[in-house]
Amino acid sequence: MIDLAKKMRAADDFLHHLYVHMNEINQFVIFSGLTFQEFVSSVGPLQNILLLKNEYEDGSFNMHTQLEFVEERSIRKFIKKASDSKKELCWIDFSDEKRLNLLSPQEQAELLYIGHKKEPVRTPFYHQLQNKYVYLANEDEKMSKIYFRDLQDVEELLANLFNAIIQEKEKPATFWRRKAKDSIPTFKKEMFEGFREEVKDGVLFSMYRIEKPDLAYVLELRNISDLTFPDEIWDELNTILKKKAEQIMEVH
Repeated sequence: MIDLAKKMRAADDFLHHLYVHMNEINQFVIFSGLTFQEFVSSVGPLQNILLLKNEYEDGSFNMHTQLEFVEERSIRKFIKKASDSKKELCWIDFSDEKRLNLLSPQEQAELLYIGHKKEPVRTPFYHQLQNKYVYLANEDEKMSKIYFRDLQDVEELLANLFNAIIQEKEKPATFWRRKAKDSIPTFKKEMFEGFREEVKDGVLFSMYRIEKPDLAYVLELRNISDLTFPDEIWDELNTILKKKAEQIMEVH
């Protein structure tokens, strides 16, 4: 009992918590604990994005759809503004404005519906736009619903997200303490592929760092399919963490 008590970790003893619930049929994932900035950093460079719901004064205006958009080169600036504004954020990416101008009245109406109802009338992936994502987040970013054209991008996102946290944690304080790149523990995308079934039920990923006997990062997975609303997690976090993890991933 004493050993178990020593191993029991409170919420603040972890470096990061992330809730993930995948709907494979409709190709969307509910996240809680993922910010817009973290999403963009984890999926790589975005195309231009068409704003379905968000007021952004420095964007461009598309006359055909009567919607504002952010060009690829301005996305970094937009991320900062969007993070500070704490307003609802809904967008769809697209390849170039010429394709945007090819959208039919029906397709434009469908985009407005997505921004308003947070769900598509039919598939949210348009041939004209060549979009990879539809991003729908509430004001405080506690919860986001993201449609993925390719659900394998979810595993890539998870690996990149947790690896970025590790790299930030292991970043040397000075040049002279710099570590060799291959000495930093790294999660591989393939490690997350085996948890596709678990993620369909709703999973909480919780990561912590250990130093002895060797440096390692550990991800605990807990099934929390009984929660009706994902944002309840943060009020019940310490209670949830008392439950034994169903799966553990560890990298050295």
